[in-house]
Amino acid sequence: MDPSEWRAKYRTALLKINTPAIEKELSDAEEAIVARTRDLYQKTGPDVEVERDALDDAMYALHALRNALKQKSPSA
Repeated sequence: MDPSEWRAKYRTALLKINTPAIEKELSDAEEAIVARTRDLYQKTGPDVEVERDALDDAMYALHALRNALKQKSPSA
């Protein structure tokens, strides 16, 4: 198998998304993550750290999805 083949198939599978609708969903999710991060700003504790890590991971995943959608877009 060509090394780039699995990547192409992976992207194709991931990007079977309605792009016009996903933009609003991405923005809404990012706004919610930012709001929750602000809520946790001055709190401490092990549960807070776990949630902060999850928020960071979620934001990273959303940014990765947004970048993948830009690459898929014919105007990119």
